[in-house]
Amino acid sequence: MKRLSGFSIWLLFACSLIMASCSGSGGSEEEFELGAPIAKQATDITSSGFTANWSRVYKAESYLLDVATDIDFTTFLSGYKSKAVSNLNEEITNLDGNVSYYYRVRAVSGSIVSDNSNLIELTTSFEPDPDQTLKNSSDNFLIGVALQSSKLNGNYDEIYKREFSSLTSEYEMKMNVMHPSQDSYDFGPADAIVDYAQENGINVHGHSLIWHNSTPDWVTNFQGSDQEFEDMIEGYITTVVTRYKGKVTSWDVVNEAFEDGSGNLRNSIYRQRMGDDYIAKCYQFVRAADPDVLLFYNDYSMVSDQTKQNAVFSMVDDFIARDIPIDGLGFQLHIQYDYPAKADIEAAVQKVVDRDLLMHFSELDIRVNPNNDLTSLSQDRSLAQKAKYKEMVEILKSIPEENAYALTVWGLVDNESWLINFHGQQDWPLLFDSNFEKKDAYYGFLEGLQ
Repeated sequence: MKRLSGFSIWLLFACSLIMASCSGSGGSEEEFELGAPIAKQATDITSSGFTANWSRVYKAESYLLDVATDIDFTTFLSGYKSKAVSNLNEEITNLDGNVSYYYRVRAVSGSIVSDNSNLIELTTSFEPDPDQTLKNSSDNFLIGVALQSSKLNGNYDEIYKREFSSLTSEYEMKMNVMHPSQDSYDFGPADAIVDYAQENGINVHGHSLIWHNSTPDWVTNFQGSDQEFEDMIEGYITTVVTRYKGKVTSWDVVNEAFEDGSGNLRNSIYRQRMGDDYIAKCYQFVRAADPDVLLFYNDYSMVSDQTKQNAVFSMVDDFIARDIPIDGLGFQLHIQYDYPAKADIEAAVQKVVDRDLLMHFSELDIRVNPNNDLTSLSQDRSLAQKAKYKEMVEILKSIPEENAYALTVWGLVDNESWLINFHGQQDWPLLFDSNFEKKDAYYGFLEGLQ
């Protein structure tokens, strides 16, 4: 008997292992489990299309792509219900601009089809008509901007007249500027702003008659009795409101009267000298001076500070019960690109609507560098800011038209924003850059108006 060589023995052993493996699989090719693809973010997004992308799946021969116009995939894009695709991406064209689309994908191997991938949502970009502006795109509410009397010419003038239907004085219609001493008024800056608006057919929102931070020293140190103090405040309000009667459509009568966190009334000189009901008295003074002007209460952190929000709405409810005149609320909304959440803003706004008051987003700016981690405005952060501006416009646009008063951006160009000095760091919170060029934020605002 001939002996097998060592190599022959090894070869027989290897073959036997292979045969055992093949015969012992216990099933057919049809039974293996095909993994689902991972859908990736869309790329090349334009106003008329995008590219859908997904990961490769082991043993997949092709893929089935679904594209829909609703998140539940009940309305499919024509030709994109289980469309067979051999690549790992698909260019989708002939779409509408500023519309949300959704896609998902499955892997195919023979007769085996995987589960659906995750869902991807995207919105095609918006290409405005060159003649479109913010103000001519809004039929629901006024589009406002805060400004200074020294900046009513050049690029400022061009943009104000082109883009905005309402103006708010940043600080020159406050008491310390208009009434600097007990025996004098200075209406020069305020008159310049009001006259400019009148000449150009632009609305004026008055800001603000009573604010603890704009109180002149002579008021803080007023030597008369409490009744004389109250008479003095009534005289000041009457003088200012009467001067601009028929020219200023609305006033922030009292600004920021409640403390942060506690919701208590600030212990301002007005409260000390006129009592806890000083706010109601001021609103009555304004109404007596101008029966037609709209009266607003204005404050910050009206979304994030629940205690303050509760205090403000308690005051409003008390005014309504006592027939104290008030027409609307101003939410300052000095917010961030990632905060607060849309649902929280909507909930606060709904409380205004429930009371049948006017809603003014009165001092909107959106910080993109709250953690001071940027030295220049990045593309990602710019797009996040764009989305937040669009969101804010859409929130105001979604409420009943009779409740939507205005959306006022607090400043025109980034480098002049009050936030830079206030926080001591760089930021880019507005619609126009330092060269007066439109930013992504501008187009997000414009998209929200469509």
